[in-house]
Amino acid sequence: MGIKGLHFHDLRHTGNTLAAQSGASLADLKARMGHDSDRAALIYQHATRDADQKIADALSARVEAEQGKNDGGTAMPV
Repeated sequence: MGIKGLHFHDLRHTGNTLAAQSGASLADLKARMGHDSDRAALIYQHATRDADQKIADALSARVEAEQGKNDGGTAMPV
């Protein structure tokens, strides 16, 4: 590629990691990489603090939406 120390696999890893962070499912990653193995695709689904925060925010939004539906002001089961 002409850049010392950079290999094609580095770009592939970065692209798949970014795809996973953008919300690509396991099936999406497998198709993107051309793999049948869940294990190979799971390598790219690194747990991140940002992902954890997005999950927490989405859960909070669901709870708040359910609470807004309840006129009594008490939390409803989600």
